[in-house]
Amino acid sequence: MTVNIDGMRIYYRDEGSHHEDRPALVLLHGWGSNTELFDGIYRLASPKYRVIGPDFPGAGQSEEPAEPMDLDDYVSFVEKFLAAAAPEEQEMIFLGHSHGGRVMIRLAARRARAAEAREPGGNSTDLASTEPVNTISGSFRITSMILVDSAGIVPAKTGEQSRKTARYKRYKAILTKSGLTRLFPGALDALQKKFGSADYAAASPVMRQTMVRVVNTDLTDEMPSVKMPVLLIWGDADTATPIADGKRMEELMPEAGLAVIPGAGHFSFLDNPVLFGRILASFLKIG
Repeated sequence: MTVNIDGMRIYYRDEGSHHEDRPALVLLHGWGSNTELFDGIYRLASPKYRVIGPDFPGAGQSEEPAEPMDLDDYVSFVEKFLAAAAPEEQEMIFLGHSHGGRVMIRLAARRARAAEAREPGGNSTDLASTEPVNTISGSFRITSMILVDSAGIVPAKTGEQSRKTARYKRYKAILTKSGLTRLFPGALDALQKKFGSADYAAASPVMRQTMVRVVNTDLTDEMPSVKMPVLLIWGDADTATPIADGKRMEELMPEAGLAVIPGAGHFSFLDNPVLFGRILASFLKIG
C-alpha cells in the first residue's frame, strides 16, 4: 500500500484489522532497513492486532525526501503518516528497531512534554523539541512501547575512532582551503565515503546528510519523560547498540523492563526469532 506524505510516495504494510478494544501495533524499522524485515512480527501479531509499518523516507520502497531530515522531521513524518493511514486508531503500541527506536523515544518524550505543557501552570512549548506543542499532529495515545536494540544513546568514541575523525577533518580542511573542491566537485564526497560507515557510503547524498543529522542525537535527557510501559529487547552480542545501552535505558525510563536474548546481535528479532517471538507474544498477550 502507498500514501502521499509531504509530496513523497510512502510504502507501508497494513495487516490484521481494527479492534475497538485493542491498540494498533506500529512498527518502525532501523536505518538502511525496511518494514519487510518485520515479516515475522506481522505474522505473529496480525491475527490479534492491526499491524502497520511504513518504509521511512528514502528507505525500502518509499521515495526520498527533497531535503535532509533531522530527528524531529522523522517524528513529524510518523505523526502525519498515522493521521493519513490510520486516522481511526486512537491508541497505539509502538515497536521500533535501532533508528526506529530512536524516533519512538523522541516521539513519546515530545508528546509527554506537550501534555505537561497543556496542564495548568505548564510551559507553552514542548521541552523535548524546539517545535511548538500546537504543531504536534494526530490524536492517538501511545499505550506502550517496545524498543528492540534501540539507538538513542551516543557511544563514547574509541581511540581509533577519534583518530579517524581527526584524519578526516584534516583532509577535509586541505581540500576546502586549497580550492580543490572547486576543481574536483566529487572529491569531498569521495572522502566522506572513505571515512564514513558502510551505511553512510551506501546512502544517497540527501540520505547521507540525514544520517549525519540523526546519528549523533543523544536522547538520555528525554528518556525519563517516557513514562508508559516500555519493553526493551536486546541481543547481548549487539555491537552497534550494545547491551549497556539497553541497561541504561532501563534505568532512565520509569516503567521499562529489559529482556536479553543470549548470543543475538543487533538484529535480535532475526537472530533468534523463536525466543524473540515468545517475549513479544507475552508482552502483547498473544496466546
